[in-house]
Order: sequence, then structure tokens, then C-alpha cells
Amino acid sequence: MHKSKFLPYLEALFAVMVWGASFIATKIAVGEISPIAVVWVRFAMGIPMLLIAVIARKQFSFPKAGDWLYFTLLGFLGITFHQWLQSNGLKTAQATTTAWIVSTSPAFIAVLGWMVLKEKLSLLQSSGIVLAMLGVLAVVSKGDLSTIAVGNFGTTGDFLILISSVNWAVFSILSRRGLKSHPSTLLTFWTMTIGWLITSVAFFAGKNYVEIPLLDARGWMAMIFLGVFTTGFAYIAWFDALSQLPAAQTGAFLFVEPLTSMVVAAVILHEQITLVSVLGGAVILIGIWLVNRKS
Repeated sequence: MHKSKFLPYLEALFAVMVWGASFIATKIAVGEISPIAVVWVRFAMGIPMLLIAVIARKQFSFPKAGDWLYFTLLGFLGITFHQWLQSNGLKTAQATTTAWIVSTSPAFIAVLGWMVLKEKLSLLQSSGIVLAMLGVLAVVSKGDLSTIAVGNFGTTGDFLILISSVNWAVFSILSRRGLKSHPSTLLTFWTMTIGWLITSVAFFAGKNYVEIPLLDARGWMAMIFLGVFTTGFAYIAWFDALSQLPAAQTGAFLFVEPLTSMVVAAVILHEQITLVSVLGGAVILIGIWLVNRKS
């Protein structure tokens, strides 16, 4: 009784904590091999796990003829381009800063929903978007907002991560159509698989496979975490939680993700937890909370 009642909450918490730690694992991995090799190996490990989950749930099917182009677009945006942005961004961006920036995706989703889908934005939600952006500026500039005026704040990686946050919002808006006619696990499986196949073209053309032996024990631990836990177990747990809990409750767990990143980055990468980072992060979370409010 208690197990079935609390398991979905534990699964959602597990997923977001793993995703929060994934930025640290990616930063370690891209320190040893190229971003494209990291992405390729990661999804080569995770996709078979998702396939097993889809088959076990009796959800497997091939996309219809008219859906292949749509799935290819999702695969390119959600996997190939998105992971390229984040893994390249993490070469110079701090894992903690990355997590805070990525947490702003709901704000961009709300803006795109308003611009493209003509969804209404309340004054409260608009205020939340502004707050979230101010929080990002504070985190990226490390509290010295005067650097914004001269265009000399943040790293190249910070900008790539910000673009990835906007890109994820575009991907999320486009995914809504597919989620109406496909189970979320199946949609994720095909998106990942096609995105990984597109990445494979660049991976083999650039002969990035020769880099894989360069991974040391720490690098392999990071890759196994990314492939098995981040791409495999976390997605399976998240979709299981989504199927049993209201969307608003599971969405609330996403606030744990940047907090997990901050703690894990401090322990493993020795990134400093600064007052500016904490305060800027708090402003972002308050802003995103306001964006997610319905009234």
C-alpha cells in the first residue's frame, strides 16, 4: 500500500536529482573527449534501455509514414542540436551556472506559447518571466551587472546554454502535437534514436570514435552515469511518475534539479557556492514558480 502510494514521488525525485547531477558528469566527460563523442556514447548506452521499457509496456510501434519527418525534426532539435549546445557549453560554463540557466526553460515555453500558440499570459506569469531573466543575469554576471552594459559578462558556454534553454522550449512546444497521439515513452524513444542516428553521421565522419580509448576511469564513470542513469533509468522513472501523478506535482520536482547540481558541483568539481549564485538561483525559481501558476 505505502509502496504504491509513495513510489511515484520517489521516482520523480530520483529522476530530477540524476538530471541535476548530469551537468557535472557531462563537464567531466567533455574534459576528456569531444562533446560529439560524449553525446554519441551516452545515447548508445541509454537508448537500448528505453527500448526495453517501451517493449515491456507493450507500447512499441514504428512511426507512420507521415510522422517520420516530424520525428526527425524532434530528434534533431531535442537530441542532436540540444546536446551539442549543452556539451559544448559545459566546456567553459560552470555546471552550477548551467543548471540555473537551464531551469528557465518553462519561461521560454510560456513566451513561445503566447507568441506561437496564442496562449494567454497573466500579469503574474509575465512578472515571473522577467524575474527569471533577472536571476539569470545575476548568476551569469556573478552579481556584477555593470558588465552587461559593456557586453563583457559570462562565458561563451553560458550563451550556448542559454540558447539550449530556448531550443528546449521550441522542442517542447513542437512535442505537444506528438504527445497527443503517441505514448510519451515511445515519443522519447524515437526522438532519441533518430537524434542519435543524426549525431552518428558526424561522429563517424569526423572519426571521433578514436577518442573513446582516451577516457580514464573517472571519464567512464561519468559516461556510464550519463548513459545508464541519466538517459536510461531517469527517463523511465520520470515517465512512470508522470503516468501516476498530476502534471503540476511532477513539474514541481524540477525545482530540485538546479539545487542538486549546485551541491554535486561543489562536492565533485569544487565549484564555489556563492551568495550571488544562491540569491540569483532563488530569484529564478520564484520566477519559474510564478510562470507555472495558472492564475
